[in-house]
Amino acid sequence: MDEQSRDLLKLGRDAYHKKEYARAESYLQRLAEKHSAFADVYNMLGVIAHDRGHFARAQEHFEQALTINAAYTEASLNLAVTYNDLGQYAKAKGIFNQALSSARVQPGELDPFVRGKIANMYAEIGDVFHAAGLHETATDEYHKALDLGPGFVDIRLKLAQTMRDLGKKEEAITELRRIVADRPDFETAHVHLGITLYSQGKKQEAIAAWQDALRINPSNKSCEMYINLVKEDGDLPEDGAG
Repeated sequence: MDEQSRDLLKLGRDAYHKKEYARAESYLQRLAEKHSAFADVYNMLGVIAHDRGHFARAQEHFEQALTINAAYTEASLNLAVTYNDLGQYAKAKGIFNQALSSARVQPGELDPFVRGKIANMYAEIGDVFHAAGLHETATDEYHKALDLGPGFVDIRLKLAQTMRDLGKKEEAITELRRIVADRPDFETAHVHLGITLYSQGKKQEAIAAWQDALRINPSNKSCEMYINLVKEDGDLPEDGAG
């Protein structure tokens, strides 16, 4: 996550927790437009929409949060309330029972919702270390976060970016390939996979990754520029296949 995105997330969360929903929404919506893999951002946007009585929009946000993190108990419960408000009582009962069932754990184990919260805390600590240039320490924190939430692709992307900054490019590529395998629609992961592959001299594979990003978002001008710049090297076939 870049510095601007971190600022948007912090400002959005702070305003949300103060119930300054109009201000929170402006930050969170801008962040959601840039990054599509933050479950808690969509959950907060859902709460804001629900508070305004925009139940259909709230439903979309909560469902998106659960697409990113199916074990997000808070989003499941919020979605159950929203279904109920929309008169979808069978759906409300189903998602409510599912949320409670998935939250039941053995003594000494963490509730999935708590695990997610702690994972995000570790990730935020990692962000601080990364911003300070302490990349090794940042990777340690991201690993702790992923031990608790292995499906959190936004955190795995941070880990991959930090590994690339450390020069551990093969490890970064491994993490990025895992992300795009788990979330083929995660445009940003394809972009960074291409950048990292290119830094390893794997030009044709880099072009393929950027082309995948363009299939998701044909208006991604950065990917178009990257592909054109690489093809200008003159040692690739015109279609960039490989």
